Amino acid sequence: MLLKLLHVLSSTVLFGTGMGIAFFKWITDRSGDVRAIRIVTERTVLADYVFTTPAVIVQPVTGLAMVWLAGYPLTSTWIVWSIALYLLAGVCWLPVVWLQIRMRDLARVADADGGALPPLYWRYQRLWFVLGIPAFSALVVIFWLMLNKPV
Repeated sequence: MLLKLLHVLSSTVLFGTGMGIAFFKWITDRSGDVRAIRIVTERTVLADYVFTTPAVIVQPVTGLAMVWLAGYPLTSTWIVWSIALYLLAGVCWLPVVWLQIRMRDLARVADADGGALPPLYWRYQRLWFVLGIPAFSALVVIFWLMLNKPV
């Protein structure tokens, strides 16, 4: 039960924090307020370090431990799909972290100089948003797979 609790909590943190970060960053970016964008982007990077990264680590550890304890073969369709989708989400998330750090740095410079955000910030922001779509979609499907465990 402890593994299950840790797994459910970390999946909730992973999805919930990710959704919250994405919403507040997206809505703040739309405001165009450079100071607000700097602050929210700084907090976005911090939240990824404090919440998302530990959840990303706990998820496969607890998931695979539960699979082993329950005696499910790793070749079960739902497990194979869950792992593949988790890897897809990770492949999207790693560049997102890099983009967030770069956007944070660009926002800091713009805020310190009292100027506008450079076009590069907005290119990074669009890519950040686009990468979030398959990552979040993958996590939703993983939730379905975990709950239904189809053969």
